[in-house]
Amino acid sequence: MAYQLEHHTVPTGVYNGKPVKLHVVQAGPADGPLLILLHGFPEFWYSWKAQIIPLAERGFRVWVPDQRGYNQSDKPAGVAAYAIDELAADVVALIDAAGRQKAVVVGHDWGAAVAWWVAATQPDRVERLVVLNVPHPAVMKRFVLRQPGQTLRSWYIGFFQLPWLPETLARLGNYAALSRTLQTSSRPGTFSADDLRGYRIAWTGALPTMINWYRAALRNPPARDSTVRIVVPTLLIWGVQDQFLSRQMAQPSIDLCDTGRVIFFENATHWIQHEEPARVTTLIAEG
Repeated sequence: MAYQLEHHTVPTGVYNGKPVKLHVVQAGPADGPLLILLHGFPEFWYSWKAQIIPLAERGFRVWVPDQRGYNQSDKPAGVAAYAIDELAADVVALIDAAGRQKAVVVGHDWGAAVAWWVAATQPDRVERLVVLNVPHPAVMKRFVLRQPGQTLRSWYIGFFQLPWLPETLARLGNYAALSRTLQTSSRPGTFSADDLRGYRIAWTGALPTMINWYRAALRNPPARDSTVRIVVPTLLIWGVQDQFLSRQMAQPSIDLCDTGRVIFFENATHWIQHEEPARVTTLIAEG
């Protein structure tokens, strides 16, 4: 059967008295196992363009949100709206909206951080977990604080804590810095001119709330201990040429999983689902 991308608006709850709705791209058989793909910074649902239809053709009901603060989804005011507990609650609300008890939850970059947290705090809602190029939150915290190499790689997290300046600079030259970062940190040709045009449209009006994810990570940390073990089956996929996150964080993350494994792609970067689309799709489908 030939599947098409369906664009929906899904309510996920209320924040500060105002409803929050996410734009969600969907595909696949209505009765297929639910699979949720979560994008990271500075992307949007389009991050998974190479995976959506192939996963639908494998029988999954695929939901791919613009996460809150991004692209066509709602952008609640205030940094606290982007605390990890709020972001994880959005995912659980999507599972509820699909009429399911569980989903396969897949995330890349910030989407991976959210996926880890959903699995850590509400494992009964996660069939299995697939994360790309982001460590378990406890491992990330430890390495950023204690490993100088990772501290240097994560310099931008500190910069993003500044008010207004990061988003102001990011807008300059038609988003030149963000576009250049995507191109220089990926394999040549990974992001086409057409891709970047789409990203620039998505970034318009969204930069403050996109960056608020980083601000909330430091200002509004979760009350729950981040060292919680992951009890659901977990697959960690890691592009070794990642300029932002060290492969040294991969195995310690799996050590915090009851049932987990890591697969390294020696020649892939942080943007692994773009660079190795078929292999990543197969791994997501088969777990």
